[in-house]
Amino acid sequence: MSLAHGHDLIAIPGPSPVPARVLNAAHRASPDIYDDGLAEFNLSVMAQLKRLAGTTQNLAPYIGNGHAGWEASAANLFDCGDHVLVITCGHFGRSWAQMLEEMGIKVERLDFGNLPSDPARLAERLAQDRNRTIRAVMVCQTDTASATMADIPALKAAMSGHPALLVVDAIASLGCAPMKMDEWGVDVLIAASQKGMMCLPGTSFVWFSDRAAEQGRKQGVSPYWNWTLRAQSQALWRFWGGTPPVQQIFALHEALTMIMEEEGLPAVWTRHARLARVVWAAVDAWGANGSGIALPVRDPQTRALSVTAVTMPRADELRAWVTRECGVTLGVGLGADDPAGALRIAHMGHCNAAMMMGALGAIEAGLTALDIPHGHGALEAAATSIARF
Repeated sequence: MSLAHGHDLIAIPGPSPVPARVLNAAHRASPDIYDDGLAEFNLSVMAQLKRLAGTTQNLAPYIGNGHAGWEASAANLFDCGDHVLVITCGHFGRSWAQMLEEMGIKVERLDFGNLPSDPARLAERLAQDRNRTIRAVMVCQTDTASATMADIPALKAAMSGHPALLVVDAIASLGCAPMKMDEWGVDVLIAASQKGMMCLPGTSFVWFSDRAAEQGRKQGVSPYWNWTLRAQSQALWRFWGGTPPVQQIFALHEALTMIMEEEGLPAVWTRHARLARVVWAAVDAWGANGSGIALPVRDPQTRALSVTAVTMPRADELRAWVTRECGVTLGVGLGADDPAGALRIAHMGHCNAAMMMGALGAIEAGLTALDIPHGHGALEAAATSIARF
């Protein structure tokens, strides 16, 4: 008899769990979208989003997922045939590069497989670009598939002396790991609502520096994608390119209040780092004695704080078992060399120690039930990590 009945535990890397109070904030009838009070409220939410990203510069919101944010940024930055350098460290970096190519942009990949990027290789490649044809360096701060985390300040330092813009995908990291857009010299930042922001899917955001605005595409940007029309507008309909997603705006305000005003952003970053270490401790214990269970990203400094990738024998069987028998949903091994032998454990957004212990306990039960070889003491190691921080 299954023990899955009850409150499901979702541990996939997005959409992440949405707090009940955020859902309640969205659960209201549509107001008058031409009301001045609603326009002012929207601007206050945009101010919260700027604080979240660590910028005082420009912000353009879009109705759409993270891919919409990718396309919006490219539509404003590049003309057909422009040369960009995309750092790829997993499935999403590769997908981003493919989208850019489909938009007619000349894409050069600095590929690291499913492993973290090396700023020295970036510096070496940019030094070879004597004619300065590379217009932008583009990188995922966290590639959700490989669970790598890029060192953005180190990559920016590697770009010293080259005029390329730094464009960062923070879809799986914003609100989970430090991001200081202005301080770090990021020119364009892309994120979406359904991960660290703890909101419903459906909205994406592009923050852009004055430098990016000056160097971006000047003609041929459609009114809908045009980030200047949005960022400089006071009119609610122009800010969102038409009818605004009013319920999502109310939800965002509630979630950002929880993050920025109540818990505090530094504490949010610390919580995610601690929960990540809890998961790593358990996986290290399971991987003892050559069981084949391992963290592909070996250096903890280059691991994502929002999601952990794990390689293990029969991972697909384990995922199915914990869902069926325990009501726990884990992430698929997206982009792994052997997708059936990999899974991902998310620890992003509205997540606490009890939730992580529940997910790890379900995995331990599944390893035992399916006779998958594993080391012992994982739950004790995880609990010790919580207790002795």
